[in-house]
Amino acid sequence: MQKLTTQEEEAMQFVWKLGKGFIKDFLELYPDPKPPYTTLASIIKKLETKGYVKSIKHRTVYEFRPAISEKEYAKKYLSNFVRDYFRNSYKEVVASFVKQKKLSPDELRSILETIELQEKQSCRDS
Repeated sequence: MQKLTTQEEEAMQFVWKLGKGFIKDFLELYPDPKPPYTTLASIIKKLETKGYVKSIKHRTVYEFRPAISEKEYAKKYLSNFVRDYFRNSYKEVVASFVKQKKLSPDELRSILETIELQEKQSCRDS
């Protein structure tokens, strides 16, 4: 799947938020100044071409809905981001957050507890 531009990602946020809708529905969610209708229509069509949305024709207008969930997109985007900027190392990501003081020792302990809990559950399920 192709990476989204900033404009495409913003439009996708509105598609995910509504779940389905017409161009005018998504346009209403934009803050002022809103993009022109035709610009948004082009962005949504590009999202369809890239496989992020699918459409259903209702007489003369198209209804759009996500073809990929926000969770799926976030997972794929995060994986690509870690691969491209942190040598595919989640440890490097966490270390970066710690160095930038974006992650406190308490938050780090909480993450470790979550990991340990997941491992215990995984062992029980096996």
